[in-house]
Formats: sequence, structure tokens, C-alpha cells
Amino acid sequence: MDLITSRPELIAEYIINNNCTIRQASKVFNLSKSTVHLDVSKRLKYINKTKYLLVRVILDKNLKERNIRGGMSTKLKYQNLKQAK
Repeated sequence: MDLITSRPELIAEYIINNNCTIRQASKVFNLSKSTVHLDVSKRLKYINKTKYLLVRVILDKNLKERNIRGGMSTKLKYQNLKQAK
């Protein structure tokens, strides 16, 4: 197996096992978010359809929760600023 076919499967395994986001996976594999997204959303579909469908469920869930995570992040940011004063 070459890198183009093995890397998407490795990333997919990580996302499935850790239920993580694309951003978290990109940090672990030291790749850009764009590369990770391309691997798991485009390439993986043709390499391993089963893993693709499992990853798709996680990515769809993350997409729905995105605004909640952003709101929590902003809330924590301003709480920390307030405590620092």
C-alpha cells in the first residue's frame, strides 16, 4: 500500500476510535486540516466504503455541534480574561 491509500485509512481509524474532529486528527498526524478532510471525505470513499460511512457519521455530528463548541470557547475566553483582571 502506498501513502495515498494507507493514510486515509489510518486517519479514519483514529477518528473512529477517538471520536475526534478533523482539527484534532490533523494535529496528531501533523497534516493540514485540508489534507485530513480530503483524505477522509474524498479518498476514503473509494478505498474503504465502510470506514468512510463510519467517519461520515462522526463528521456530521461534529458539524452539528460546531456552533456549541464555538460558544463554549468564547465563554471560556471571556471568563479567563475576567479572572485575570
